[in-house]
Amino acid sequence: MKALCRDCFWQGEAAPRRCPACASPRIVTHEQLGELSIAHMDCDAFYASVEKRDRPELRDLPVIVGGGRRGVVTTCCYIARVSGVRSAMPMFKALKLCPEAVVIPPEFAKYRAESQRILGMAGELTPLIQNLSLDEAWMDLSGTERLHGAPPAVTLAKLQARIEAQTGLTVSIGLAINKFLAKVASDLDKPRGFSVIGDEAQAFLVPRPLRILPGVGPAMAASLERGGFSTVGDLARADPKDLVQRYGAHGLRLSALAHGRDRRAVNPGEVRKGISAETTFNEDLSALGDLEDVLAQLSEKVGRQARASGLAGRVVTLKLRTADFRIVTRRRTLPVATQTGKTLFAVGRDLLAREATGRAYRLIGIGIADLVESDAAGRDFFAGDERRALAGEKTLDAIRARFGAGAVISGRSFRAKAQVRDD
Repeated sequence: MKALCRDCFWQGEAAPRRCPACASPRIVTHEQLGELSIAHMDCDAFYASVEKRDRPELRDLPVIVGGGRRGVVTTCCYIARVSGVRSAMPMFKALKLCPEAVVIPPEFAKYRAESQRILGMAGELTPLIQNLSLDEAWMDLSGTERLHGAPPAVTLAKLQARIEAQTGLTVSIGLAINKFLAKVASDLDKPRGFSVIGDEAQAFLVPRPLRILPGVGPAMAASLERGGFSTVGDLARADPKDLVQRYGAHGLRLSALAHGRDRRAVNPGEVRKGISAETTFNEDLSALGDLEDVLAQLSEKVGRQARASGLAGRVVTLKLRTADFRIVTRRRTLPVATQTGKTLFAVGRDLLAREATGRAYRLIGIGIADLVESDAAGRDFFAGDERRALAGEKTLDAIRARFGAGAVISGRSFRAKAQVRDD
């Protein structure tokens, strides 16, 4: 099989422009279509799509899910994206680009329920599913052809159609030779996409921007560009030893990814390892007070993410990056798991005080690890202080959900905004 119709599931060796059985133009073609089994499934504009499905009058309107005018965009529909709106964009910028957008506060309980429905359907096909978040997961369908009576590509196309028919939501599928390439493929033809990357992976990657590589954010991309690397192909041509000397173990992984290599298996038991937030300063900071202002803002952000995910962490990690790109990390294990910004900041500030001795830093981050379900943390007999802090922060969450993320802002967070880059 080298061609597949995504509407009637016709299979053939040729690659027609339209399906010979149903005349659909939605034909997937690839020399290895019948051989590949590693997939990445990504819901299309998930939160916004759920809201549009539940409110049909919004179907043809730009929709933004997020906070108030001073908040940020959680996600947005594809109509809003045409105007330049993107996730994590400040709301005032998004509304300037798309003033006619309908802004809806997020309802995470509803999104979690839909996620469980979709992932439940995928779980009927293979036990090898690794969730990345509410709206995306890797799947390994190796060895399922006899069970389903069809190659993985056909099984995935049928899953895609079933999800749309039963939930009213759409997903995009990436099928490839490994996890990294499957995730890249799922983003090539959204929404309702189905893309395949096989042995041509390295040639495909050569002209791609560095940000396509996992772990390469704005700061890392800027560092690589200063080192003379502008594309993935530049990294592929570099001597791996040179990359290791420059970037440590991460350099070796970058070299492998640049060649399209990824040995990670789809691991259902690999749970989310942590929740974190970090930011790079406009100018290097060394004063403890300035660093604490930014740390407080990040602590609040991580706390909100943890509460939204229903998780708490028993380990707090502080991350600093010096002006010469050296990374400093400090960890502390807590007696009680936390999901509050108050506790995160208190612990992080203590760790920071030991490091803020005049050295200049260009980045700071805070996070939690050793995650547990938040209801389990709440049953801890000694969690009284944490429960009181949690009650107060949940009240602030409700206020922000109703009136926007900027409805409540601390003095520290306000001062911190001037210190960080607006990526």
